[in-house]
Amino acid sequence: MRRRSLLLTPVVAALAAACGRGEEEDADRMPDAQGVRRVRYGSDPSQFGDLHLPDGEPLGLAVIVHGGFWRAQYGLDLGTPLAESLRDRGWAAWNIEYRRVGNGGGVPATLDDVRAAIAKTADFDLGVETVVGIGHSAGGHLVTWAGGDPQGGVLTHVISQAGVVDLATAAAGNLGSGAVAAFLGHPYGPDDRDVDPIAMLPIDVPVWCVHGTDDTIVPISQSEAYVAAATDAGGTAELVRVDGDHFVVIDPDSAAWARTLEILDGILA
Repeated sequence: MRRRSLLLTPVVAALAAACGRGEEEDADRMPDAQGVRRVRYGSDPSQFGDLHLPDGEPLGLAVIVHGGFWRAQYGLDLGTPLAESLRDRGWAAWNIEYRRVGNGGGVPATLDDVRAAIAKTADFDLGVETVVGIGHSAGGHLVTWAGGDPQGGVLTHVISQAGVVDLATAAAGNLGSGAVAAFLGHPYGPDDRDVDPIAMLPIDVPVWCVHGTDDTIVPISQSEAYVAAATDAGGTAELVRVDGDHFVVIDPDSAAWARTLEILDGILA
């Protein structure tokens, strides 16, 4: 998976270059000038997140989970522009890092981290009832999995952005050049259904699958298949087609992100 250079503003590019340095910190950090607080949820260098808080009481909490085919070279800097956008609209945003393939991640460590990071939100004492998981690409897989996690139960809604939500098909199509097998630690098989969102249906949490029609990295057929299966199983899921490629959904200046903000407004209505 490659990141589109036009999305990397100088600020975001600097964050990307510093991603590895962020994982070397061992303690929570006080809020910076923008009110962003780094919080650890475990002892591993990758078990932390950045909490973005708005002025005043938050409308809700968004848990942002970045993508990158579960691989270590991609980090939470990808979610920072979304967290900033949400903060400016009155949301609290918890932009999480987690162990990935290449730095101790994969199944089950990555899933354990996502579960622990979401559970950590109870310590924030934000007084919100709405907790929305927003994940891009592999992050879309992780938030949708978390929405159906029987040990979870924190997320009230899920927005999957170009998510890998059908692992069997993704493995068969060799998405990410073997990314699914690397994440699982073996070729996909029947025993992996409990980590495959489409095989976990139905779940109690409503899911929106926002997907670019020109996505060649994670094809929109992933979201189409998930929404069809969820609906057939009696769940609540909606396919939201947007113009653009794999990265347009995480561009805060795009119409695709504006559509995601509309979904969030509707959740609060």
